[in-house]
Amino acid sequence: MGSVFHKTATIARAAALSFLILLFGAGIWSALIVVNLSRTPGIPWSVPVMAAVLWLMWEIMGGRYWPRSTAEARRRGLRAAVVPCRQFAWAFAAGMFAVAGLAGLWIVLFQMVKMLPNPLPDFSQYPLTTIVPMILMSSLAAPLTEEPAFRGYCQGILEREFSAPAAVVMSSTFFALAHASQGIEWPKLLFYFLVGIVFGTTASLTRSILPAIPGHVLGLLIFFAVIWPHDATRRLISAGGADVWFWLHVVQTLGFGALAVWSLVRLARISNSSVRSGAPAIRPAA
Repeated sequence: MGSVFHKTATIARAAALSFLILLFGAGIWSALIVVNLSRTPGIPWSVPVMAAVLWLMWEIMGGRYWPRSTAEARRRGLRAAVVPCRQFAWAFAAGMFAVAGLAGLWIVLFQMVKMLPNPLPDFSQYPLTTIVPMILMSSLAAPLTEEPAFRGYCQGILEREFSAPAAVVMSSTFFALAHASQGIEWPKLLFYFLVGIVFGTTASLTRSILPAIPGHVLGLLIFFAVIWPHDATRRLISAGGADVWFWLHVVQTLGFGALAVWSLVRLARISNSSVRSGAPAIRPAA
């Protein structure tokens, strides 16, 4: 009974910490956007302010400003370690292949299941000099908050109590639930769960969240610019059957999904080989 209680408490602590970090970062950025667009829409001052907030968040999560007795634990929790170039390259490749495959999956699911589009602000009334920096910051703020929250602190806590695959599945489940604000619809939850699986696996294999961040950032830029703005115009498959674009997106999903899996397998072999050869420990980021 004690073991069950301990495991349950570990899961609850990991979930609570991940959502706390997410709510802090996402809440500040959302508030900054609202105030900026309502008061001074011609000046994107919220972008440098959020950059400072993110820097301070990472400093605190990485152990800065903590007592020496707990600073090392904070650094381990953040998991922002510099990894060898070869591992980084395969982790990045897996992330980008996954983004391409998941973009196709998102479009396919929208044509198979009736869903509400993700809510996006109406940027048409604001100047590009404001919108472009805000979209760029949104694409940075989410990964720089979500990766420490779910693949750093949350998954790290879970990996100390459970196997790595179980920890990845649980952190990915929390990650999917964190996006329920975009709609509690199984295709969306499945999509975000798969995103979590990919980035969670790279974090587990490299013991660092850094390789997942570039793919996460570029993926969000692609979805902000190309995918989500067109969701409202996507039509369900008619009784006459799917068109050629639907099947092209199916091929896109399967092809790039297979490449993502292949890249993860390569990353796993390289990581396991490094462990067996007694390679130097991965050093923390400065």
